[in-house]
Amino acid sequence: MPPDTKLSGLSRRLVVDGLIDESTALSAQADAKKEKLNLSQYLVTKKLIAANKLATVAANEFGIPLLDLDALDKDSVPLGLVDEALIKKHQAIPVYKRGNRLYVALAEPTNLVGIDEIKFQTGINTEAVLVEADKLTKFIEVALEAKDDGMSDMLDEDLDDVDFDDTEAEASDESASSSDADDTPVVRFVNKVLLDAIKKGASDIHFEPYEKRYRVRLRIDGVLREVASPPNAMGGRLSARIKVMSRMDTAERRVPQDGRIKMRISKNKAIDFRVNTCPTLFGEKIVLRILDASAAKLGIDMLGYEPEQKQTYMDALANPYGMILVTGPTGSGKTVSLYTGLNILNTEDRNISTAEDPVEINLEGINQVNMNPKVGLDFNSTLRAFLRQDPDIIMVGEIRDLETASIAIKAAQTGHMVMSTLHTNDAPQTLSRLINMGVPPFNIASAVNLIIAQRLARRLCEHCKTEEKIPKETLIEEGFPESEINSIKLYKAVGCDQCDKGYKGRVGIYQVMKISEEMGRIIMREGNALELGDQASKEGIADLRQSAIKKAMSGVTSLEEINRVTKD
Repeated sequence: MPPDTKLSGLSRRLVVDGLIDESTALSAQADAKKEKLNLSQYLVTKKLIAANKLATVAANEFGIPLLDLDALDKDSVPLGLVDEALIKKHQAIPVYKRGNRLYVALAEPTNLVGIDEIKFQTGINTEAVLVEADKLTKFIEVALEAKDDGMSDMLDEDLDDVDFDDTEAEASDESASSSDADDTPVVRFVNKVLLDAIKKGASDIHFEPYEKRYRVRLRIDGVLREVASPPNAMGGRLSARIKVMSRMDTAERRVPQDGRIKMRISKNKAIDFRVNTCPTLFGEKIVLRILDASAAKLGIDMLGYEPEQKQTYMDALANPYGMILVTGPTGSGKTVSLYTGLNILNTEDRNISTAEDPVEINLEGINQVNMNPKVGLDFNSTLRAFLRQDPDIIMVGEIRDLETASIAIKAAQTGHMVMSTLHTNDAPQTLSRLINMGVPPFNIASAVNLIIAQRLARRLCEHCKTEEKIPKETLIEEGFPESEINSIKLYKAVGCDQCDKGYKGRVGIYQVMKISEEMGRIIMREGNALELGDQASKEGIADLRQSAIKKAMSGVTSLEEINRVTKD
C-alpha cells in the first residue's frame, strides 16, 4: 500500500525506505509544525532517526550535495554576510564563498524560503548544501557565540588594529626599546598570540627566552602546551612590546615588574591580562594571566560541587558572620570559588569590600582595593580601613601572616562575614596552619565556619571519550568503593577535533568541611590535622580523593586525570 499522500517529500521517502512508519511520519509532521521546528530538526531531536541517515536520504531524494561539518574550517565561515536573526530563523548558515557564489548549510532540504531570503539579503547567488541536523544546531550555536565575542571576524589582516584601550599612548615609550615595540611584525605576532589564547580558553601565556631558542606556551585546562617558537633574536622586541602595552618601564630589565593590559574584543566584551616580567639568564620571561570576569558569573551549579557540598557552601554564605576559607595550590580556582560566593551575596543591602594582590576579577557593586606595598597599602592597613567603613562582607585575597589572620578573625567574631584563601593541601591542614601562624585555638574555633579545599581536573570530551576496562583489583587499590565495583564505568581520553587531547574544559574537585562542635573541641586542645581529618571522615565529609573518585565514576573525568590532581 503506498504511503499517505499527506506526507511531504522527505517523510514519504523515509517511509518508503522503511526508516520510519507512516503513522510516525504523519504525527512528526504535525508536531514539528506545532513546535515551530523544521521536520529534520524534529526527527533528530526526538531521536526518531539518526541524523547521519536522515541527511543521506535527504541528499539522495532532493539531489543536494552532502557536507560533513566536522571537516569544515570553522574560522573560515563568512558569518558577516548574513544577519544573525536570519541564520536563527531558518537554521541555515553560510559556510563557504567562492567568487559570486555562496554555499549555505541547512538540514531541511525543503527550506527554499530560507535560501531565497539569504540570496536577497546578500545579493549573491546562493546554493544549498545538506548537513546533519544535530551538527548544524551545534555549529550555529558555537559560530554565533564566537561572533558575539567579536572573535570570529578577526582575520590576520585585523591583527594590527586590536584595541588595547590606548595603553600604548599612555606608556612611557621614549627609551630605545620602544622603537622595537613599534615593529609591525612583532605587534602582529603578540596580538595573534593573545587572540589565540582567548579563543582556546587558555588561563596563562608564557613568553620564555633560552640560550638558543625562544618559545611561547599556553596553559590550557591546567596543562602547558608550546604553541610557537619565534626566532631567538625576536625575544627582546617581544618583551619591549608587551611592556609598553602593560605600562611598564621598558628600560628596566634587572628587576621583576607587574602590569596590566585591557584588550577590547567587542563593544560589550573586554579581557584583562595580568602581566609579570622576571629577569632570567637569557632575557625577561613574561607571563600573562588571562582574567575573564565572566568566570565569576558562571553560577555555583557550573563549578562542579556535589549536591551536598553545594548546600553546605550555600548554608555558610547565609550566615551573617564567621569565616569561610578556600584552600589549594596556585591555579586551582580559589578566586573563582570566592567570587561565585560574593556574586550570590552581592545585593543592594550589603556592603562588600575586597583586598586583593592584585584584583583579578572586576565586579560592579563590590568595593575592590588593589594592594600597593610601595605606598604602605597592604592587607593589614586595608583591613583596618574596611572595619571603619561599616562592612557586611570582607574578602581578603590571601592570609599570609599572623597580623592579617588576627584582624580577619577579629572581624569574623564581631558580626562580619570574612572570606579568604590559604595555601594548604586539604581542609584539616588549614586549621593547623592557622595555629602554626600563632592564632589562638579559641579564636579559630569560634570564627571559622567552613573550609573548602579544591583542585581543578580536566573534563573528558563528550564527543570522543571511550569506556576503559580496568581490573577490579586495581580499582580497589585506587580507592573505589568495593560495593560498586561491578557497576563502575570509567572512561579514558581519546582526542578529536573538538577537544585538546581528549579533554575540554575543567571541573572542580572539592572537600567542603563545615566546622562542627567536635572539630571545635579538637582545635581547642590543639589537635593535629590527622585528628581533624579522622573526625571529618566520621561526619561523612568526603576528602579530595573521594570527591575525585565520584567525578571519575560519573564519567566527567578519567582515572588518569584524578590521579594527576589528587594522588599523593
